[in-house]
Amino acid sequence: MSLPRTVLLIALAGFTLLGCEEGSSGGPSKPSPSASSSAAPAKETSVKGVDTSNLSPRERREWLAQVGELLAPCPEVPVSIAQCVNEARPCKTCLPAAQFLARQVQAGRAKKEREEAFRARFDASKVKPIDVDGSPTVGPPDAAVTIVEWADFQCPFCRLVSPMLDAIVDRFDGQVRLVYKFYPLKGHPQGEIAARAAVAAMNQGKFWEMHHLLFENQERLEQPDLEKYAKQLKLDVAQFRKDMTSADTTERIEKDKKRAEELNLEGTPFLFVNGREADLSILANPYDDLEEWVRLDIELTGQTPRPLPPKPSLLPMPSGSASAGAAPSANAPPRPSAAPSAGKP
Repeated sequence: MSLPRTVLLIALAGFTLLGCEEGSSGGPSKPSPSASSSAAPAKETSVKGVDTSNLSPRERREWLAQVGELLAPCPEVPVSIAQCVNEARPCKTCLPAAQFLARQVQAGRAKKEREEAFRARFDASKVKPIDVDGSPTVGPPDAAVTIVEWADFQCPFCRLVSPMLDAIVDRFDGQVRLVYKFYPLKGHPQGEIAARAAVAAMNQGKFWEMHHLLFENQERLEQPDLEKYAKQLKLDVAQFRKDMTSADTTERIEKDKKRAEELNLEGTPFLFVNGREADLSILANPYDDLEEWVRLDIELTGQTPRPLPPKPSLLPMPSGSASAGAAPSANAPPRPSAAPSAGKP
């Protein structure tokens, strides 16, 4: 079943240091963060456009010191983040970087952790090429933002993140493309067979429908269960069985796994936004920070992000109508309205 957004956010708050690990896969460890710039720090006492009212005096001092030390994200602007903002230098990411670091300070992250998060989010050298041809997608191919997820259908954290990604796609309808890649973990006995079922469904144009069924029924992923889902989706079950065990299916899954390992996957879900790893463990608030991440990337392309939908007004109920208690509850995060076939919007 789908998780209501409030439950999702509470669960994600406890998720930020968790994930389904690959275990003894032998993948290389992530590189250590770069050292802070040795440039002389600017002695700024405030940064224009950054609300620090939620920071304690100590947090504010820590934040000011760091934005005065770290160089602006734009290589052509060799000044500190604080100086870049206050002097209105031509770097669109300076103000978002200062705001990002303020949230990191408020979340209680240590200085080194904050710098690592900053570089992961804004360092241009962190962007990696990712081939999405042939992978299942939802959203237009020319979207401003492409989110690529490697996931395992038996991973509980992937199940938790799935409605969050659906909500991001719906929130920025037409501006975000979501791409799914397969990474069944060795520690999940049904992860491989579930991935094969998803590929087989994809071959019949029903990947996203099967994707949601697999996550909604994560405790029931044996062969008879998978064939029941195929029948529910009105697939050709004989072809479904054949495709599950085909060499092409094996090759597709292995290709996705190989690329993830080249990118130093350590667990699932493994997310990239426009070629930049989006490690949920370094985000202060996973949904809100990912939404802001996507919003900024849309703006950097010169587009205007879709406005937030208006909140329903809670007006007094007229006499004789349904009671206030009948007002709609918070909706579950929406799913993509359509389930396109693999590689097509």
